Amino acid sequence: MKVRFWGVRGSIPSPGPHTIRYGGNTTCIEVRSDDGSLIILDAGTGIFPLAQVLLKQMPVQAHVFMTHTHWDHIQGLPFFTPLYIPGNSVRIYGGYDIVARRGIEQIMEVQLQYSYFPVREAEMQATIDYETLSIGKSVTVGDATVTPLLLNHPVVNFGYRIDCKGKSVFFTGDHEPWTNIYAAGDEGYAEYQQMIDMQHAQLDTALAGLDLLIADSSYTAAEYATKIGWGHGTLEGNIAWARRLGAKQLVCTHHEPTRADDDLERVFAQALSSANHVPEGEGEPEIHLSREGMELVL
Repeated sequence: MKVRFWGVRGSIPSPGPHTIRYGGNTTCIEVRSDDGSLIILDAGTGIFPLAQVLLKQMPVQAHVFMTHTHWDHIQGLPFFTPLYIPGNSVRIYGGYDIVARRGIEQIMEVQLQYSYFPVREAEMQATIDYETLSIGKSVTVGDATVTPLLLNHPVVNFGYRIDCKGKSVFFTGDHEPWTNIYAAGDEGYAEYQQMIDMQHAQLDTALAGLDLLIADSSYTAAEYATKIGWGHGTLEGNIAWARRLGAKQLVCTHHEPTRADDDLERVFAQALSSANHVPEGEGEPEIHLSREGMELVL
């Protein structure tokens, strides 16, 4: 498999001189299976430069897996140029919206209301299909298997495990490790802690031995104290998680939009230092910051 990063920022696009090295587009990751099948994880603004490359590879058959429908993960979808061209096919996958009580088919309908966008879905000339996924139920894309796992975010958020010819990658989307809503000693604390311990154990079991973990690492551990409940992870927490899983590589992504490249490198170095990470250490994962254009081959 080949994995390429087209958008690596969280919350809002952050272009400018301070984000040139790592990029300012929001989340979009391209995965190519061994037979060339195209899997796209999220449709943030990074999907637009991906589209420009795909126009040279017509016709396009794309499988777009949405982790969730917050703006920074969907805002590039109406600008995915292959949607407008006859002969292309785009299948969009995602979770069931428990508030709207509708599946992923509503994603374009809501975005393309005429008050907010000048083109309606009916004017798009590609073949567009939708598939609402169930937790843990895998789908096949070419020679790859994609399995959605429910993670922790203020809305339904699927992380996706992709397996192909013995290699595996998992992308969290936005994820905050489950925490106890009760204070130690409060009635209900022990029971709730047992539940979240079980959730963590089940997720770890599903992801054991990954070749590549791509994880929402928006904050540092120090910053997280004021961000609890926002639905995002930390650099330090994901380093510990990758070690626990036995992952061969960890890519930290969803960079905080106000963090300039220099600051991003500084907090990353601090996180590695506090974790006592040894790049050549036995059993240690390779750890990277995601940047636009970075490509990994598994």
